[in-house]
Amino acid sequence: MTELLSDLELIRDAALAAGKLALEHREAGLKVWSKEGGSPVTSADLAVDQLLKDALLTARPDYGWLSEETADSPERLTKKRIFVVDPIDGTVAYMKNKPWWCIPIAVVEDSRPVAAVIHAPMLGEMFEATLGGGARLQGRSISASDTDTLEDAELLADARLMEAREWAEPWPEMRFTKRNALAYRMALVAAGAFDAAIAISPKWDWDVCAGALIAEEAGASVSDHMGRPWCFNRPDPRQTSLICAAPALHPLIVRRTAPIPLAI
Repeated sequence: MTELLSDLELIRDAALAAGKLALEHREAGLKVWSKEGGSPVTSADLAVDQLLKDALLTARPDYGWLSEETADSPERLTKKRIFVVDPIDGTVAYMKNKPWWCIPIAVVEDSRPVAAVIHAPMLGEMFEATLGGGARLQGRSISASDTDTLEDAELLADARLMEAREWAEPWPEMRFTKRNALAYRMALVAAGAFDAAIAISPKWDWDVCAGALIAEEAGASVSDHMGRPWCFNRPDPRQTSLICAAPALHPLIVRRTAPIPLAI
């Protein structure tokens, strides 16, 4: 546990420094490019990635590295522990000066996250967790909601998808909200601010790894849309889909989503 707390302190400090740098870069003016597929990347994404890589791997040179903004290498598969990082999750919100972006960092050991932080710089929020140590926001314990019915539940999901007519089992009336950053959506479920986050499409490890630990340590249930648990630091760093929900809601959601024929 002492080692986990040391790693948590390291990634917390790194996330705070990264958030400060991201804010400074946006104030100074951003350069923006389009990645293959059309999603934007900014000069700040790259600068934050370099800051985090330097800080974390200097402190833990024997750890592996997986980041959205660094070319992947099979070397990480040989490491007992790796850092999983998204320098800026929610780049579009960041570019538009909206607060719904964050910096998620996780330490993965033996295919599961063991320490994690999600820092939302514009909101001054720091979510964190260690395996078996609970989840916290600003140092105070958080827990998922105790909602046990889908009727009137508050979801972070695409309303158009959920309200489509193709579902074999219709959904009841629910309330939907959007937030850009996937990691931040999971943190909000962990804190009980929303009842579930649903995304029926493949998600990169760096978007969901930190959120998985924080949500589970807060008592939420996390899986793919078929209810299968996630496994990290695999050759293909993606998860099939995302269901992150209050424990009583999770099986009600999976019962409806499991028949969807989705594969990476």
